[in-house]
Amino acid sequence: MKKILPVLIIIVSLVVTASVAIGIQRTKTVDWEESFNEKSNKPYGISVFYKELPNLFKDYKVRTVFHQPGSYLRANSEDSYGEHVAEGSFIIIGNSDYLENDSVDELLNFADAGNTLFISDYYFSQKIHDTLNIDVDYILNEKDSISYQSLKYIDIESTIIDKNEGDYYFARFDTINYHVLGHSKIDYKHVNFIHVPFGKGNIYLHLEPKAFTNYNLLKEERYKYVEGLISYLPENNVYFDSYAKIQTGYDGDVEKESNLSWFLEQLSFRWAWYTAVIFGILFMIFNAKRRQRIIKIIKPLQNTTIAFVKTVSNLYFETQDHKNLIDKKITYFLEKIRTDFNLDTSALNDEFIERLAAKTGKKKEVVKKLINYINWLRSKNEFFEENLIKLNKHIEAFYTT
Repeated sequence: MKKILPVLIIIVSLVVTASVAIGIQRTKTVDWEESFNEKSNKPYGISVFYKELPNLFKDYKVRTVFHQPGSYLRANSEDSYGEHVAEGSFIIIGNSDYLENDSVDELLNFADAGNTLFISDYYFSQKIHDTLNIDVDYILNEKDSISYQSLKYIDIESTIIDKNEGDYYFARFDTINYHVLGHSKIDYKHVNFIHVPFGKGNIYLHLEPKAFTNYNLLKEERYKYVEGLISYLPENNVYFDSYAKIQTGYDGDVEKESNLSWFLEQLSFRWAWYTAVIFGILFMIFNAKRRQRIIKIIKPLQNTTIAFVKTVSNLYFETQDHKNLIDKKITYFLEKIRTDFNLDTSALNDEFIERLAAKTGKKKEVVKKLINYINWLRSKNEFFEENLIKLNKHIEAFYTT
């Protein structure tokens, strides 16, 4: 162990030095992927908005939907097997193109029953386009990367969305029955937020989901624009469609991400962590080889049965209580006959002698002498040492012959 220790120290030093050097040289980059993941703290995740939902709807239940909306809403409909009846507002931010046709049908039924569907995305499921008779188009931002977002009936200033290569807008919709609630502007205004009355309920479609991201909510006063969008939703329970189900499969439960995962994404920490684990294992292996706890010597328990028998025998012999010893020897012998050979010992007659000899395979003369002597002893009231010795000889002859 003494020879290995310096080598281990050198290896640890080299690994730690290398990990620190890599960490210093590594240029930190920002991930601008538009995931719209409610668990992501990256610029285009929506964890800030997701965490604020309970504050925006203080007196109501905010539930996260980790399944396809179709299966979830069917399960939580009247006379179904869900834990509650789904009523309120269903919110989808980004990634709505994963919706299957049966989920779109259930969402439309949900709205038709008097509830609210709110979707903010660049485009929607084709079934939504066909059902609501809408078309979405795109205009490229040729001057810079800035567009302006405004709401028609809410008194707030236009909100800037930067890092924006272009805008999506509604190129076709029912201008008589649908209500225009907001615009985006690059060169001129385009409708990007509409209200669709649907049955007894309402559908709100919005075309700039980046407004809900961490980057925009935490920059200047852009959160006011999102507050304006959400203000159209009624005061009721909220069902938030989770992005996580798209990553893990939306037919099952979503696994929670490990708390260690963020640290393992950091290169320096990952090197340090793996180094610590590897050398912890090596330390245990070498320690196990070189050290062993002292094994305590446990003496086996002594068999005191023979000593006890000798002590009791000596006690009876010293007191010259031959009658007691003879009675006990007869009792113990007959008990063994009953236990080993399942014979009735209540009548020690000729029939018993023949049956005992047959079952034990002993000579009939030996068995007869022993049983006759036992019967003779039982008829006596006074005993001597010779009687005890003779009984013992007969019993030993029975077991040895």
